[in-house]
Amino acid sequence: MSSQASAAAAVPDVTTYPFKLTDEQEHLRREVRDFAQREIAPNVMKWDEASEFPADVVKQLGQMGLMGMIFPVEYGGAGLGYVDYMTAIEELSAVDGSVGIIVAAHNSLCSNHIFLAGNEDQRRKYIPKLAGGEWLGAWGLTEPNSGSDAAGAKTTAVRKGDKWVLNGNKTFITNGHYADVAVVIAVTDKTQGTHGLSAFVVEKGTSGFRPGKKENKLGLRASDTSELIFEDCEIPAENLLGKLGEGFVDSMRVLDGGRVSIAALSLGIARGALEASLHYVKERRQFGKAIAEFQGVQWKLADMATELDAARLLTLRAAVLKDAGQRVTRESSMAKLYASEVAVRICDEAVQLHGGYGFIKDYPAEKFYRDVKLCTIGEGTSEIQRMVIAREILKVMPSRG
Repeated sequence: MSSQASAAAAVPDVTTYPFKLTDEQEHLRREVRDFAQREIAPNVMKWDEASEFPADVVKQLGQMGLMGMIFPVEYGGAGLGYVDYMTAIEELSAVDGSVGIIVAAHNSLCSNHIFLAGNEDQRRKYIPKLAGGEWLGAWGLTEPNSGSDAAGAKTTAVRKGDKWVLNGNKTFITNGHYADVAVVIAVTDKTQGTHGLSAFVVEKGTSGFRPGKKENKLGLRASDTSELIFEDCEIPAENLLGKLGEGFVDSMRVLDGGRVSIAALSLGIARGALEASLHYVKERRQFGKAIAEFQGVQWKLADMATELDAARLLTLRAAVLKDAGQRVTRESSMAKLYASEVAVRICDEAVQLHGGYGFIKDYPAEKFYRDVKLCTIGEGTSEIQRMVIAREILKVMPSRG
């Protein structure tokens, strides 16, 4: 048995919650954990080495209801909340962050944008197929020269009769090559900055729409990240998603929920690294005893576990408030910022605790280390999160004088 498989076979459960999960939530957690160990863990390194998209597993996740967790049953969804959702993302990501981010981008970004901003016809047309896993979704905001600065977008949508014509390209798009439908943000009025951006639904196979370069990435390599290219791409006028000029505003609402899922992704990767470390330090012997007996090692583990729990508390707060229908811009940004940066520290310590074995692919620490860095970048960098948080807390402080 390989060290990877051995570690997976003896996974400790270090997950703690500040409240008791309902029987249904605990059942979901165990179901997803068992599935991840059974269907994902044996394939993690094969997928990673080959940058192989786990299409069969994604289909199975759709059959389990995980591709439409946060959508009402009437639209084919599972009718669950964000606490359930973050729990499932964490469990998947503790085994393979690639699978976690595939599910997160599909649910939180593409499908959720259609659900939040779409009209009833659009919801009925797209959400059931997306929620059931029949279709996979992608979401396109970022461009080669427009990342944090969304107002710098160059992709355009021009109205011609009963059509919109899209030209331009998007980059760093999760699920890009495999998506059956994409939500795309394009410039409809270049004089209005972010208020000149609108959202559109584009289906796979539409003339003038194709995936471009597939990125060769540091981590999360089984997750597809690629360009989306639009060359005189004509779509029906009814594919405008939401109101004209409100694509950016709706995207910010979408990201409030998306950042909860990236925080959960961070928790999962960090937890996987901590669990691998706990397994390793109990087995590794130096100077006649397990290295888990050394105080220096114990202090590292204590800090890792404490920071992980603190990150989970912030993420749960955002999820609970989201389920209560409250605006969570500040809370989701705090959760995403803290959980992602904590996860980077935990994965760094995991490699250190493994010593030389942390640097080789026979042990899981190096993959967690590679995967986790995306969490501080995707769906708004740490720097952007700090800007969002500062803006939100300044709003509630009255000026003096």
